[in-house]
Amino acid sequence: MKSTKNNIDKNFREISDKLILLYNNDENKIDINFYDKKIKELIGKFNKENPLINNFDLSENTAVLISYADNIYLNNKKQTLKTLKKFYNSFLKDVFNCVHILPFFPSSGDGGFSVKDHNKVEESFGTWKDIKSFAKDINIMADIVINHASSQGLWFKNYLKEKKPGKDFFFSIDDDFKTSNVIRTRDHKLIQKFKVANKNKKLWCTFSNDQIDLNFKNPEVLLVFIELIINFINKGISILRLDAVGFLWKETNTECLNLPQTHLIIKLLRSVVDCLNIESVLVTETNLPRKENLSYFGNNDEAHWIYNFSLAPLLVYTVLFENSSDLSNWSKSMPPARTGNSYLNFIASHDGIGMRPIEGILTNNKTKNLFERIKNNGGKFSHRKFMQIDKKVYEANISLFNALKFSDFDKSGKFSFERFMACHCIMFAMEGVPAIYFNSIFGTEDDNITYKSTKHKRDLNRYKWEINKIEKLLNQNSKENKIYNAFKKLLKIRKKQKAFHPNATQYTLSLGTNIFGIWRQSIDKTQSIFNLTNVTSKSIKFNLSNINLIEDESWYDLIGNKNNINTNEVIEFEPFQTLWLTNKI
Repeated sequence: MKSTKNNIDKNFREISDKLILLYNNDENKIDINFYDKKIKELIGKFNKENPLINNFDLSENTAVLISYADNIYLNNKKQTLKTLKKFYNSFLKDVFNCVHILPFFPSSGDGGFSVKDHNKVEESFGTWKDIKSFAKDINIMADIVINHASSQGLWFKNYLKEKKPGKDFFFSIDDDFKTSNVIRTRDHKLIQKFKVANKNKKLWCTFSNDQIDLNFKNPEVLLVFIELIINFINKGISILRLDAVGFLWKETNTECLNLPQTHLIIKLLRSVVDCLNIESVLVTETNLPRKENLSYFGNNDEAHWIYNFSLAPLLVYTVLFENSSDLSNWSKSMPPARTGNSYLNFIASHDGIGMRPIEGILTNNKTKNLFERIKNNGGKFSHRKFMQIDKKVYEANISLFNALKFSDFDKSGKFSFERFMACHCIMFAMEGVPAIYFNSIFGTEDDNITYKSTKHKRDLNRYKWEINKIEKLLNQNSKENKIYNAFKKLLKIRKKQKAFHPNATQYTLSLGTNIFGIWRQSIDKTQSIFNLTNVTSKSIKFNLSNINLIEDESWYDLIGNKNNINTNEVIEFEPFQTLWLTNKI
């Protein structure tokens, strides 16, 4: 629900406090009152023009489709947002009420994340009118690419000339700045030299030579992004993904990641959106080990949602090596999100499968085995620098279907479909909001043709579908049709179960290494669902007395559509089969 006047007053005070903490120092003579006033004027103007709307309902019905603006296209590859909307309305509308449209701005690379102009829509995709039209009936999620901007964009071109907008927008360092402790995500050279108004400057490039990090020590940069966020909400966007937000602030001789000032900026942005009349959701994208990732909930004053980054590699490991122990132990250790907060659960995305989030969860030997199996399945690897000398795997670049296609236990790929669906059955049952990548819905395999052309490893997992081709496949007996219909069935069942609310209680069961199990209970305590998944390629007998189903209640399997299950029944699980047992349909 939106803030009351008292809460808005509280948020206004917090905005002022955060600005003082960020910018009140002897080194920079910054007029904090000026920026405080400007931010509150932006909020006031927005609220004057927009009536109070409580328009975001977090529930078991909440599910996110992740898609590029051109993930599906007509032959001419023009107006792809219209094509995406047409396909969504025909095939996906009844199971997804949120669509994450990946960066749709003019860009110079990195799948849209090297943004040249945050205020425009790429012409080949469409216009802001297309975004607003899409957002009329559903929740649109869009990227605030907040850490960096393109070296080919207006901001950077102006920065080189010391002109506005762009003057002092990018982060430079002097020779005294120590970078030996910096946590790297890539293995390229971190510091790049540029000539700025005939002076040589050393600029920070976390992700690539084309993506120059922005300077949030300059409050003008913060103000520009607050304006962007408010503008996005004005255009109908209700979910705001803060891309690579953990890298925002840099200090000498630190890791330059997850610094207190970064958390202050997120708290400030949360206070801003909580003041606005139209409700919106802040999502932090922080591909980090568990403890650091969890910190972005703050004290219920930072992100509304955080990505559940450990889940993807753990699920992949679990079904490839047919052992649920590590997934179960991790699940038991995860704290429940507070009411109104949520985990964003996903297995595949436009990026690779991130490997930093399993640090401290899988042993080195298990991690090595996982890498070897992914490599055997056709995967490539992107690396990051470690201690400025060594390299570590940052992510595996492979489509999810290919990652799960073969295992040491199933070298022929007999159970590839079953493994793929087992992972999603588990993910759909877990606490949080499920997010599904467009290509996963059809079991899309590696795009080796594009990869051979571009040599960009992430392109393996970024196949773009011609609409007539995928529609034809969905109307015949194809692998794509089989997976699509399996997804639709599961998601249609899921959205009707109160025990799958993102904040419903979750308890992880101890059922040995072959079965992964969780119990979910609805917030009103009227519905229980037991998710039981055989994570092996063998048939397994399992006695339901092990999970203590209440005997005086009737139990049903939602997936198998089986009624009147005996609480002491011995179930024979097929390889990778899942049961969703409930006491209430």
